Amino acid sequence: MRESIISGDRIIATRAPDDQGGLVDIDDILLRDWTPRSMMRARETARDTPHTPCVDIHNHLGRWLTADGDWMIDDVDALLGVMDARHVETIVNLDGMWGDELEANLERYDRAHPGRFATFCQLDWSLLGEPDGGALLLRLLEDSARRGARGVKIWKNLGLEVRDASGALISPDDPRVVALVARAGELGIPVLIHTADPIAFFEPLDAHNERLDELRGARDWWFGDRARHPDFDTLLDAHARLVRACPDTDIIGAHLGCAAEDLDRVSALMDEAPRYHADIAGRMAELGRQPRRFAELVARHPDRILFGTDIYPAGDEQYRLHYRFLETADEGFEYAPGEPIPPQGRWAVSAASLDPALLPALYRDNARRLLG
Repeated sequence: MRESIISGDRIIATRAPDDQGGLVDIDDILLRDWTPRSMMRARETARDTPHTPCVDIHNHLGRWLTADGDWMIDDVDALLGVMDARHVETIVNLDGMWGDELEANLERYDRAHPGRFATFCQLDWSLLGEPDGGALLLRLLEDSARRGARGVKIWKNLGLEVRDASGALISPDDPRVVALVARAGELGIPVLIHTADPIAFFEPLDAHNERLDELRGARDWWFGDRARHPDFDTLLDAHARLVRACPDTDIIGAHLGCAAEDLDRVSALMDEAPRYHADIAGRMAELGRQPRRFAELVARHPDRILFGTDIYPAGDEQYRLHYRFLETADEGFEYAPGEPIPPQGRWAVSAASLDPALLPALYRDNARRLLG
């Protein structure tokens, strides 16, 4: 039961019971300790399987992102069980890297379980530190394609950190990058590129930044120092120039075209570049606060929006949550159930209620076409 402290006829503070049965002054509660529970009694619609068996175009199964250098998935058979239960036909593994590491990923996933996994290679950008780095990268790409890489993943360090032999920061539209992406098109493999990061990561770390919770736990994700990093718009403009420079390559803009907060920008580039695609991976939080605008984007470009999760290790609950977001009309639900503070922003999401006629392309057909 709450207790109010009254001065005259004015309430100056309110005390509430704490977990130990004592009282706490509300004015003493710090924002970082505030973990409100929603009181909404809204509809909850279960979606255990998708409208159409799906391809997860954006996930991580290798050793690249693990803290201990071991495999992200320690039990591949258990993952296959989740995939079967949730009707996931294929997962794209973006952790192939190159050389021996690519071989290890291909052996563990693609070759051991044909049709269930498709591994993309990455590129060794440190080669640009060599005088003939551009040529070396082209040979590395061609070698990876020969080994069986089904696509290329370009990570966000391009544009933020990668430098050449002269020490210059390499932009996504650098001629050497354009040559690589164009060559991937000639080889018949798609390029999935992650440029920049959420817009808030490039903004000042002040009281107006909507992602302070996330940045507090990942300080190296802040790119707001203009002496070290370009701004968001500069990077996305370079991303668009790269796409326009490679009209014969299927390019996938990761995380809803790298600009989930600016869907008009994404749609404009899709209008201009017929082979530019976007996956939805890792952006339910952003799309769920503009579900009608997202549904408009899917309806305008139904053959170029791709299902992906970027949830690793891939898990049962998150697949069901994604199906709920795409297919139902539920409102005001958590995009990260069980987290005391939502990791990507303190808000709930609402589902997109996509036209069922558009779901086969989004879930599976667009990805199948790109993967061949």
